[in-house]
Amino acid sequence: MDVHDAVAGLRALANRRNVEGMARYGISSTNTLGVSIPRIRALAKRAGRDHALAQQLWDTGIHEARIMAAMVDDPKLVTKRQMDRWASDFDSWDVVDGCCGDLFDQTPYAYAKALQWSRSRLEYVKRAGYVLMATLAVHDKRAPDETFLALLPEIARGADDERNFVKKAVNWALRQIGKRNRCLNAAAIETAEQIRAQGTRPGRWIAADALRELRSEAVQARLKS
Repeated sequence: MDVHDAVAGLRALANRRNVEGMARYGISSTNTLGVSIPRIRALAKRAGRDHALAQQLWDTGIHEARIMAAMVDDPKLVTKRQMDRWASDFDSWDVVDGCCGDLFDQTPYAYAKALQWSRSRLEYVKRAGYVLMATLAVHDKRAPDETFLALLPEIARGADDERNFVKKAVNWALRQIGKRNRCLNAAAIETAEQIRAQGTRPGRWIAADALRELRSEAVQARLKS
């Protein structure tokens, strides 16, 4: 499959009504076709892993093509420069989450970029830093606890950001780290308490929401088992 076939496939699935619905959830409507994620994923599966195709898809600027680019790219061929270039183009939370969860968290640079981007002033780049922390907590099964303990101060540092897409990502990272095991659960709960003590409005929301899940019977029972 080449980029022309891929874009034609996406355009054939376009749904303008979906674009309106996506906008209500904060998804960018710029160059957006309204194709659902399952349909994009099915098209990406047909394309297979293709690093060159991924670059071409990204460069189209089409919303769904960029989501597909992260699905077809080969993480072994992704460079730090590519990650920064794509991050500079981020304009919608779903593209951020797709790039981080489908591609960037599989690269050797994931933890370094998580730290770097979490300190960015740009909303979607900063979100990407914390989304990477969250997806790494889910996908990197072999990482030692120390790796995630080192991220908790960065999560606390970013908890005063009022921007919706940032604070939700900070909360997501904290919750996912705290659900890995009992040790990290205790550390994440302590971090949430520290965030609450900061007294900021976003910090109070982040802490309350995280503590509700991390202390829940369901999570505690799973960790004990």
